[in-house]
Amino acid sequence: MLKERILSAIVLIAIVFAALLLFSPFYFGLCLVVVITLGIWEWTQFPKIKTEVWRYVITAISATFLFLFIYSHSDYLNAGRVFDDLAEPLMLCAVIWWIVAFFLVINYPKSAMVWGKSLILHAIFAFFTLVPFLIGVLKLRLDNYVTNVHHGIMLLLYVCILVWAADSGAYFAGRAFGKHKLAPKVSPGKTWEGVVGGLITACIFAYGFQMIVGESLFNHGNKLSLTILSVATVTISVLGDLTESMFKRESGIKDSSHLIPGHGGILDRIDSLTAATPFFAYFYFFVL
Repeated sequence: MLKERILSAIVLIAIVFAALLLFSPFYFGLCLVVVITLGIWEWTQFPKIKTEVWRYVITAISATFLFLFIYSHSDYLNAGRVFDDLAEPLMLCAVIWWIVAFFLVINYPKSAMVWGKSLILHAIFAFFTLVPFLIGVLKLRLDNYVTNVHHGIMLLLYVCILVWAADSGAYFAGRAFGKHKLAPKVSPGKTWEGVVGGLITACIFAYGFQMIVGESLFNHGNKLSLTILSVATVTISVLGDLTESMFKRESGIKDSSHLIPGHGGILDRIDSLTAATPFFAYFYFFVL
């Protein structure tokens, strides 16, 4: 199991870096559409759609729409422009959605009486989880693209590594000190001590990273505002994890799928980033 998990991780990392370094913005966007499409396929389990053909229909329609949307903006993407009229409002909607998700999580299982079997609500939840994530990733990847094609790669990796570092800090802090459950009805393994450990790790990483790179990477904000944003981003990433755990628990499944050997499904790998990426991108580009 461990060997399988390690091999899968190596393959995933290789694919991600190949897409980041070798693909044009348009083809990178198409790769993201594939990821989002797989995420939609997994999400169709949550409202307990019993007829599998409807899962295929919903996924196919969504994939077609996303492909045509990216294709129609291919020239803009290759010029480093990301849905100029839609990026800000959609990522703001994502921020609002995660505030709503917070209340859904803290009120679970009572909140499930409203959304548990509603296909419409699940479609809304999926849209504001996955589409702003797509836009946020592209926005970070293509930042300053015209003058420096690699600038956005570092910015996107900063957000990813920030979340992963905080997750590691939370794991070790939780193992060492964890006593008080964070959300026992949603994810019994998470503790408040682990969250605090993750936030401290994020704070240290964010400030230390800025000290190393100076002003060469960040075009917005200052050390204090970026550190605060980074810690807030990690907080939201925890909510992303909890929200997916809530949906899985309500639908009675352990993993969103078995697509990635040893790791579960696509949503299991990107749940934290679906919250963290649009949140960071919105405040970084439009607030700081």
